[in-house]
Amino acid sequence: MEIFKKVKKVNYEGSKSDNPFSFKYYNPNEIVAGKPMREQLKFALAYWHTLCAEGTDMFGPGTANKSFNTSDPMEHAKAKAYAAFEIMDKMDIDYFCFHDRDIAPEADTLRETNKRLDVITDLLDDLMRQTGKKLLWGTANCFSNPRYMHGAGTAPNADVFAFVAAQVKKAMEITVRLGGNGYVFWGGREGYETLLNTDMGFELDNMARLLKMTSEYARSIGFKGDFYIEPKPKEPTKHQYDYDAAAVVAFLRKYDLTRDFKLNIEANHATLAGHTFQHELRYARVNGVFGSIDANQGDLLLGWDTDQYPTNVYEAALCMYEVLKNGGFTNGGLNFDAKERRGSFEDEDIFLGFIAGMDTFALGLKIADKMIQDGRIDKFVLDRYSSYRSGIGAKIVSGEATIKELEEYALSMEDVKTNVSSRQEYLESVMNQIMFN
Repeated sequence: MEIFKKVKKVNYEGSKSDNPFSFKYYNPNEIVAGKPMREQLKFALAYWHTLCAEGTDMFGPGTANKSFNTSDPMEHAKAKAYAAFEIMDKMDIDYFCFHDRDIAPEADTLRETNKRLDVITDLLDDLMRQTGKKLLWGTANCFSNPRYMHGAGTAPNADVFAFVAAQVKKAMEITVRLGGNGYVFWGGREGYETLLNTDMGFELDNMARLLKMTSEYARSIGFKGDFYIEPKPKEPTKHQYDYDAAAVVAFLRKYDLTRDFKLNIEANHATLAGHTFQHELRYARVNGVFGSIDANQGDLLLGWDTDQYPTNVYEAALCMYEVLKNGGFTNGGLNFDAKERRGSFEDEDIFLGFIAGMDTFALGLKIADKMIQDGRIDKFVLDRYSSYRSGIGAKIVSGEATIKELEEYALSMEDVKTNVSSRQEYLESVMNQIMFN
């Protein structure tokens, strides 16, 4: 059963091709930095945007028809599964991701909902066996249903806490059964609107309790992958506890969760937090919690999460620079948490969005490799801190220097006369040279 009949398999044709349904830069078997592109990039289809988002916004209904010619909820769920695997086949994408409520509709009771999930899990399992496609990570939608209006793991109602625990348990079981490499916790409503009605300390404690009990359960049933927390500062909640990478790292350290938990970094969430994409990736990397990436971009002229397909090559290059510096992905990958614009409503636009994003990150990968091979930026940074490799600097780093010794040293030199330029403009021009030479 072919759903997207107007689109054939998308192949690499090179930068000279004028075929819109071809890759200009993504050549999956091309070796970059010692591995094929498909291994370095590990692209994944996001079920929720690709198969569920219909272009709805706060001012109007959807513009895209993703009913797949069925109105029955379970038949629609099955059609979405077939559509997902057709897209992955035609786009040569190896992985996918989903929320539980993306793959099967919620019923009137949790018991009936779980039965529906079992039916679709069986279908996904069959399709994965037939095609060799893999699950990058699974997660649970613990933010859409009105029961989560005050939060899920941080809700003031213990019944809500029990419900979310049961929902996450089931999503974990599905992830394990389908061989997922990761499991994501996104705290869409884990936060507050006003502190006047909020016990912040208690809510954070409860969130840690949920993470511990569900992750321990996952390990007990054989989960070998990583658990991820995805930072986001706001929207839908005014202030979310997983505000940015730094807030999440502090949380993980406080509750002794750093052994099992890493971060899933999204470009658009980084900019909403007032950071660059590279900043959030670097912070996660240097703190040993880099895990996976939601590949998209936001519009800096808009103050919300626009989830656009990534086309900013500069950002993609700096992203892949951090990935390569990390030694590549372990269990994570590049999940396209991106959707077509409201005006891009035809089926073909789904494929054109993926092509744009995959080509952008292919370029980013090649540029990042050139940055490392070129060596000028890395050497400049190394040299900038050279004063810490000898003399008083080496004693500071080794821990031998005392505060009194540093005072004596400072008094002897009277004032600092050894500062040198940071050469920001030069380094930015080097980046341009590497990108466009």
